[in-house]
Amino acid sequence: MEITKEQLALVAERIGAMREAGSFYGKRLAACGIDRVETAEDFRRLPFSEKKDLRDAYPLGLMSVPEEEIIRIHSSSGTTGKPVIVPYTRKDVEDWAIQFARCYAMAGITNRDRIQITPGYGLWTAGIGFQAGCERLGAMAVPMGPGNTDKQIQMMIDMKSTVLCATSSYALLLAEEIEKRGVRDAIHLKKGIIGSERWGAKMRASIEEKLGIQTYDIYGLTEIYGPGIGITCDAHTGIHYWDDYIYLEIIDPVTGENLPDGAWGEIVITTLRKEGAPLIRFRTHDLSRIIPGKCGCGREYPRIDTIEGRTDDMVKIKGVNLFPSQIEEILQTFPEVSSEYQIHISHLDGKDTMRLYVETNGRVDFLALARRIAERVKSRIGFTPLVKVVEIGVLPRSEKKTRRIVDTRYE
Repeated sequence: MEITKEQLALVAERIGAMREAGSFYGKRLAACGIDRVETAEDFRRLPFSEKKDLRDAYPLGLMSVPEEEIIRIHSSSGTTGKPVIVPYTRKDVEDWAIQFARCYAMAGITNRDRIQITPGYGLWTAGIGFQAGCERLGAMAVPMGPGNTDKQIQMMIDMKSTVLCATSSYALLLAEEIEKRGVRDAIHLKKGIIGSERWGAKMRASIEEKLGIQTYDIYGLTEIYGPGIGITCDAHTGIHYWDDYIYLEIIDPVTGENLPDGAWGEIVITTLRKEGAPLIRFRTHDLSRIIPGKCGCGREYPRIDTIEGRTDDMVKIKGVNLFPSQIEEILQTFPEVSSEYQIHISHLDGKDTMRLYVETNGRVDFLALARRIAERVKSRIGFTPLVKVVEIGVLPRSEKKTRRIVDTRYE
């Protein structure tokens, strides 16, 4: 999708601010002799930014306005290295709330709803983003934060919450607990705004069936405001994103070349209005595609497809590149298994071994099912895993994100 003149003008404005502030990216542009962008070709020559760049800018190297204009910071977890500190101006906070309120409205949520927010608050961008959008919309926030499932369910019942905001993993955990306790008739949920991790069709169907809700897939990154830069609509044919706030490209993750609309590749995002920490051509590592044409819902905002995974989700085993999404697709062809699975990769006796754990109910022949799944994986991917079938509920549930691959080869 070609960048428009209006978007180019906004990028040029941000470049000027970054160069003037001497932020990490401003210094890089200055070193490259770049002080303006006037054409799409100029834009495509701009260097990418990466998570490593943002870590190297720790703590406040991203800041592109005077410090007195910064009213808040957020941060990535820093579990894989230095955290990324993202400063926000008052306008950034307001713009984020506007985008998030659009997400709620896209899902048909109004100021008559009661929105139970389970993602974490604090340095992480999730909880506070869900709340700011809720308040902007004028709905009632029930700001629970993560964990304490007993209290979550009790408040859900007592407050008659109509919307659940959660990771897919925690939504599933809550759904299973509500089913187990037999209180489905006591809840009033109608919709679920789900994000933070990739989730397959089987998990979506399980959550919707157990809670009796319609779910929407929300998109966002800590580095780019947070959640709320896009969401699915009632047509469920992709994630609409707000192209008046971000410009989105799809590139070949190996060559860095732009790909045409409809082709799968890595999402690259440029913020158009962000003041505190604008980003130019930020490589997200998320894999998707721009969906060409107009959505059946009639809205003009462009769409990307459901996030297929991440370039850094890939593991190599027995010479084969493996993504968790490939295993999900195979397991979806087995109606007798649940949405939960876990992949364990180890190195034993001089060779790599993959064990695949899946869940089913007690009415199924575990050994026969394991054999059929192993054969399907072999035919689709090229090697035979060791498949272990367990009872539903045995695999760990998470209040945050579920860990799908446990790779102990290098420990």
